[in-house]
Amino acid sequence: MFRLAHLTDPHLGPLPRPQLRQLLSKRLTGWYNWHRGRRGMHDMELLAQLVLDIRSENPDHIACTGDTCNIGLPSEWAVSRLFLEELGPPEHVSFVPGNHDAYVPGALEGLLREIGPWTRGDDGSEGVFPYLRRFGDIAVIGLSSAIPTLPFVASGRVGGVQMRATENLLGALGQDRSCFRIVLIHHPPHVGGAQPGRDLTDSKAFEAMLRRVGAELILHGHNHVGSIAHLPGPHGPVPIIGAPSASARGGTLTHKAGYLLFTIDHDKTGFFLTAERRGLLPEGGIGSLGMLSLGEIRRPTG
Repeated sequence: MFRLAHLTDPHLGPLPRPQLRQLLSKRLTGWYNWHRGRRGMHDMELLAQLVLDIRSENPDHIACTGDTCNIGLPSEWAVSRLFLEELGPPEHVSFVPGNHDAYVPGALEGLLREIGPWTRGDDGSEGVFPYLRRFGDIAVIGLSSAIPTLPFVASGRVGGVQMRATENLLGALGQDRSCFRIVLIHHPPHVGGAQPGRDLTDSKAFEAMLRRVGAELILHGHNHVGSIAHLPGPHGPVPIIGAPSASARGGTLTHKAGYLLFTIDHDKTGFFLTAERRGLLPEGGIGSLGMLSLGEIRRPTG
């Protein structure tokens, strides 16, 4: 049995005070949006409670699918490292970046220099996507959809080189029927997964790749809402599961701060997957919000 915790979009605050020259870019709109409303949406005390709950559940691994930063300030990179250190050591936590981590050109590279160990593949490389981490029968594949964009645009892209490398990796792993493949990506990878201007611009190519080689589970963030979708794969539907922001104070039940706790087990018939939602309770505090309705998701091992 393998237990995986998935959280996303913590948007760590408070936003550091930028220098004037640092606002002469898209950062100016992000800085304004933070002070106009975003800082009231993301509660760091609540995030701390959620992290404590994750640690109390003692999962085998933790996945964070991006947006530790807000406007890509260099001062945010060290804060991101402190947050990941609080989650756990690099061998226990996998990170992939989001659009806010690549807010302006050069921001993503700076962040990855700071938090590289949490993106380290089994080959020893850091900040190279896709990366692969194996935990026995479990394979975690980390992708980057983070790219700098124009103001008021939050789209992402995998790109042809990374897409081909991902297909080769998933295809090779898929030859081993005892391997359960988990893909981490920030943007919802399916067509219609986010509105235009916020979507994955090469989602059609991603869907086509998945139809050819498949995966067993895809986890994403970006929308700040819990969600479930499916894409066709060669061995049946592939669940595409999004988590809410890990620090969101308001909104509906599916928008409020939370994370997902997956259990992957197997028997003679193959792997099977269950998922529990944990997060902000109506009465306050962090606890179980019930099980996700995933249906019967199995993958034969033989």
